[in-house]
Amino acid sequence: MEALAAVFPDVGGAVTDAVEARRVLARAPRPPFEPPPVREVTDRTVPGPEGAPALPVRIYRPFAEGPHPTVVFFHGGGWVLCDLDTHDGTARSICREGGAVVVSVDYRLAPEVRFPAPVEDAYAAVCWAARHVGELGGDPGALVVAGDSAGGNLAAASTLVARDRGGPALALQALIYPATDTAVDTESHRANAKGHYLTAEAVRWFGEQYFGPDGDRDHPYAAPLRADLTGLPPAYVITAGCDPLCDEGSAYAAKLREAGTEASEAYFPGMFHGFFGFGELLAEAREAQRGLGEAVAGTVSGRKIDGETPG
Repeated sequence: MEALAAVFPDVGGAVTDAVEARRVLARAPRPPFEPPPVREVTDRTVPGPEGAPALPVRIYRPFAEGPHPTVVFFHGGGWVLCDLDTHDGTARSICREGGAVVVSVDYRLAPEVRFPAPVEDAYAAVCWAARHVGELGGDPGALVVAGDSAGGNLAAASTLVARDRGGPALALQALIYPATDTAVDTESHRANAKGHYLTAEAVRWFGEQYFGPDGDRDHPYAAPLRADLTGLPPAYVITAGCDPLCDEGSAYAAKLREAGTEASEAYFPGMFHGFFGFGELLAEAREAQRGLGEAVAGTVSGRKIDGETPG
């Protein structure tokens, strides 16, 4: 946590401008270890929403034989920061552990564009992946959405949009410490407000950038926890005990189960927001990556998520 806090911009505190925050993040040193190997990595663009620019994506192909799950992945960063490069290692780990083709999406960022534009970008990428599953070497019945933090929010929102607009069918939502509500008034927000890398000030600042002064923070695509969750795909949700977002991730999994959807939570009580990307350093991160990979791989075989809570 100290290493992350030393290089990540103090947004909501010393840094209040999004462009400056990106400059600070760009100066951060690269990780001292090699990224997980995969068979092939390709950069391209895919169509964005109607009237919007094309979306850059990075496609990762696994060594494993197909047919593969196809994972559409959305990076975190509070809807404001990060990109394909910052989450290259995370996308590679999902590709490797899940035996999956991963389509990592460079959606538009706030405050240059605000809610709901990134949700529409996410849905456009999911629709493209669904139309090109065969070309990607994927199993048509194993289309997955995934994301961490704000990307987990977009992944969850894309399942709602897909349900509301009649498709495409999704096999799983794999969410890594997702932002699922806009109220930021849970016990985990209060207990982890400072000293655990992601701060309460940063969470508030990210929300201000994403929604602006008059954005609809109560909209179900903004706060999936407040949505009607019936008819959604199964979920695998990773939460961390030292994370402000912990409780809302747990609550989302619980509400899915109440709605009749299978939802498994992998809870890591001693971990912090961002830990998933450090498999080379943390045994808990390796465990989290394996667990998510098993859930993703299981979409091809038809094996159901068991609902137990590892971690």
